[in-house]
Amino acid sequence: MKKEYNFENAKRGQVLPTKGKTRVTMYLDTDIIEHFRGRAEKAGYGYQTMINEALREYLAKSSKPLDETVIRQVIREELERIAHN
Repeated sequence: MKKEYNFENAKRGQVLPTKGKTRVTMYLDTDIIEHFRGRAEKAGYGYQTMINEALREYLAKSSKPLDETVIRQVIREELERIAHN
């Protein structure tokens, strides 16, 4: 280890940035998260990935602005669709 380090040009954030992804903090209904976690466990991959896929699918189909209400609606629709498959 060096005796002294220069942090003059240092930046806060991830040590290894993720290309094409942005970390966000958002509040979703607990039941929505629980459903996605359950579905993801059965499917064998992450619930956040499932939420991302649901949002992508919605954006591909719709020209509506994506706000909190729309996100909640999309997630509920996806859960309903998955429940019937």
